[in-house]
Amino acid sequence: MATAQLQTAKQTMTGADILVEALIRNGGKYMFAYPGGASMPLHQALLKRGDQLRTILPRHEQGGGFAAQGVSRSTDGIGMCMATSGPGATNLVTALADAKMDSIPIVAVTGQVSQAVIGTDAFQETPIIEISRAITKHSFMITANDHTDPDSVREALLSIPRIVKEAFFIAKSGRPGPVLIDFPKNIQTASIEVDDIDWDPAMKLPGYRPLHRKPIPEQIKQSLAAIRRSKRPILYVGGDRKSTRLNSSHIPLSRMPSSA
Repeated sequence: MATAQLQTAKQTMTGADILVEALIRNGGKYMFAYPGGASMPLHQALLKRGDQLRTILPRHEQGGGFAAQGVSRSTDGIGMCMATSGPGATNLVTALADAKMDSIPIVAVTGQVSQAVIGTDAFQETPIIEISRAITKHSFMITANDHTDPDSVREALLSIPRIVKEAFFIAKSGRPGPVLIDFPKNIQTASIEVDDIDWDPAMKLPGYRPLHRKPIPEQIKQSLAAIRRSKRPILYVGGDRKSTRLNSSHIPLSRMPSSA
């Protein structure tokens, strides 16, 4: 009887496991993560999937944020970093601000205290969503409408793959930038049956319409005229060089010194 019950038991995943799996399915390969109490379930989930998502321990959260930028700058992927709540999350602020100003796509994940104590000045609680609102392209907090209601918690767990998919899309599309996912600990440790999870859900971004502007011919003519008038022209190519597929092989065609 016990054997039969064990065989028919359905497999479950915690919120932390779901988030890590979603990161992998969206192309995440490297996670620069500094551990802490509110993010420990996430680190345990990362340990399980170390064969597909490499976790790298920085010496400081800020260093992890800049290392995530390095992945985005040097590859076609999106760099990722992780910190715990409180001071761990605030240590990411400089890296997030730099990524926003330099248009670098990264996905940052922060652990957060359980929903039951959010807003009570709990130990190592900081409102990282509000702190980083002006220096991120977008931010998410994965919460249940009612953390005491199992159905509401279940809905929050089911939303994780969609939120991660949206985070990667927002970070990379239009003008790239950092996206923050704040993850309360009670949702990290809650669980749901694997069969109920939709790993490729439709995104819900009704107000997000990234623009794809075409170059204006008049501006191109003005740039060419300025180059012709210059005695020693130098190409100073910005960070969008990579996102617009202007690689280093194009630059020698100009026959001008360049810096990127």
